[in-house]
Amino acid sequence: MKDNNEMPGHLARRFQQIAVAVFLAEVEAVGFDLTPVQYAALAAIELNPAIDQATLAGLIAYDRTTITGVVDRLVQKGLIARRASKRDRRARELEITNQGKTTLQAITPAVEAAQRTLLRGLNEKEAEQLMRLLQKAISAGNELSRAPLRETAAERA
Repeated sequence: MKDNNEMPGHLARRFQQIAVAVFLAEVEAVGFDLTPVQYAALAAIELNPAIDQATLAGLIAYDRTTITGVVDRLVQKGLIARRASKRDRRARELEITNQGKTTLQAITPAVEAAQRTLLRGLNEKEAEQLMRLLQKAISAGNELSRAPLRETAAERA
């Protein structure tokens, strides 16, 4: 039987635990209360104005049934607004608010610092290699996920 430290699933889970802890510490240190998923959603909404919740879930590889809670918390914090779609009355479009834009600008240095901290045990070449290998492994397994990453129509074109 292999030691847990020789199993990629265990190592991925540990790295995720560390990534979340580092992100939260950096963001809290600059006075914000935002989770990594909330940050990913907020950044995706800024880049994709009038996006619907289902598309947002695909863009950040998050479960469609639980994205509503993330969106609800961002609305409650005043960072995004939810409106009925002009194209489909059943759908809701999401827009970043001015407060959301200000928040993204303010926490970007903290998020970047968190990313550097995650790679601090690696030299530049090793960090690039880790990123390339993570991207390769994730791409190969994307469709196995309960929440696969989806591209927008513009990215596919």
